[in-house]
Order: sequence, then structure tokens, then C-alpha cells
Amino acid sequence: MTQALVCMSHSPLLEHTNPPDDVKHAVNSAFAEVRRFAESFQPDILVNFGPDHYNGFFYDLLPPFCIGYEALGTGDYDSWKGPISVPTGVAEELAQYVIGKDVDVAISRRMEVDHGAVQPAEIIFGGLDVVPMIPIFVNSVARPFTKMSRVRRFGQAVGEFFRNSDKRVLFIGSGGLSHDPPVPQIATATPEQRAFLINGRNPTPEARAARQQRTIDTAVAFAKGEADIMDLNPEWDRGFLDVVRSGDVERFDRYRADEMDSVAGHSSHEVRTWVAAYSALRACGEYEVTYEFYKPIKEYIAGFGVTTAVRR
Repeated sequence: MTQALVCMSHSPLLEHTNPPDDVKHAVNSAFAEVRRFAESFQPDILVNFGPDHYNGFFYDLLPPFCIGYEALGTGDYDSWKGPISVPTGVAEELAQYVIGKDVDVAISRRMEVDHGAVQPAEIIFGGLDVVPMIPIFVNSVARPFTKMSRVRRFGQAVGEFFRNSDKRVLFIGSGGLSHDPPVPQIATATPEQRAFLINGRNPTPEARAARQQRTIDTAVAFAKGEADIMDLNPEWDRGFLDVVRSGDVERFDRYRADEMDSVAGHSSHEVRTWVAAYSALRACGEYEVTYEFYKPIKEYIAGFGVTTAVRR
């Protein structure tokens, strides 16, 4: 077995809100299971499909996909800050292969990645300098969105590149499931918000702290039933997990952006990272899901899911 997968929700609120003890215990137990899985697999390289929350990618230039040749963490919400160990030569070969498969992809020689991309690797390995990682941005927040079928084909091309690799490759998908946190939408943004969405790089520490506090305050209010955001949708989440478990990745193609907004929240699009990761693993061969955890957690503003999978 030379390919495996971990897909999991992330939340900037893990260390900033206080859910009931049984919820924290359940989530920590899921994380422990994933750590055991990764320790047993012993990956040589991580291929990390992650979103961004207007920390590294903005509307001044916003691709649907981007492969990082070099990268650093932005440090938002106390996440990894500074250089990430990226195998640049492999990343360059991967990008050329994907383009050769008629799937257009951007590249970055200085990709900035936020908590949404780095949190799984931090949780599993303790840092972004332990196992070399290729960061792959999948736009999951900012319209317009590419069709889910293209996300699937992109993941498939990435998987095909690694299918015959002699390295032990762990595909990671980070994000989702249903959730609707207070992220500005370009169509309804104020002039100040619009300027930020177009180019809000390198905010002052005070501006970043204020932005983060708004999210924390919303989570606290949401848990009390007082926040003006869409509720979580466990039924939708479980339906998505059913597709994941089926191994029939073409079923992802039926997901439409407008419907996802209306029933699962504006940030449910982060499941695109799961679609890419599972499509990559499926391109290497048939797979089976070996572990699944799910719980709707209002304190984290997330239908929180964790899965592991291996090739059959």
C-alpha cells in the first residue's frame, strides 16, 4: 500500500471556543485515531488539498487550483507560521503532469497557506516540517466556482501522477462539511470588505485579531442559538459521507454550487478538497474507508467529519 488518505474538517475555533466535554472528547478521540493511522502508514510525502479564507488568495488573482512549489503558513488563529517543507522538484513535475492531462492549474513559488490548509498536518504530525508536503489550493470560498466534475478530474490527474510512485503518499483533504461562518461575500460586501477581498494581504496584527475575534464571537453566539448564520445540515453531511464511502467518485459531479449555498452554507464548498483527495486516491485504485467520525458541532461552526481510507 503506497497511497492512503485522511480527510477532515478543520476549524479555527478548536482552541478558541469551549464545547461540552463529551464533544471535545469525541473530537480528540477522532484525532487520535487519525494519528495512529498516519503513524502506521508512515508517509514519505503529503499531498495536501486545502482551501483559503482570504489569507493567501484574493480576488486580485484567484485561480480555481494552484500547486505550491514553495510555501509558508500565515499563522492565522495561531496556526503554523513560516516556511513549509515542500519537495519543490516533485511539485514542479506534478504541475507539468497535470497540465499535460489537459487540466489547467496555476503554480506558486511563494504560496501562503492559512489554518484551513495546515490544520490537519499540524494535528497529525505536530508541525509542517516533519513530513514533506505539497500544498494544493482548491478554491472553496470565493465565487465563481468551477464545476465539481472538474474538481474530480483535477484530483484524478494528481492521483495518476502518484499512482506508480515508490513513495508512500498520504493525500489530505481539509474542510467542510456544512457550515456558514461569517465570511464576506463579494456580491454583498461593503466597500471596505470589498477592498479586503481584492487584496487584504499582510494585515496588521490588530486587524487580524479583530477579524478573528468576530468569528469567535459568532461561534459563541451560534452555540447559544443567537447568531444570524445558516444552521448546520447533518442530513446533507451524512449524504456526502455516503458518496465518499461508496467509492463512486463520479457521484460528486451532481453537487451544484447554488444548491450547496442554500442547503449547506456558503463554506460547504470546502468539501471540494475532499472531492479532489478522494478522486486522487481512486485514480490509484479502488479504496475503502477505514474510519469515519461525524458530529455537528455548533461551537466549531461545522458539521465536523473525519475519515481515513486506503487502497483495497
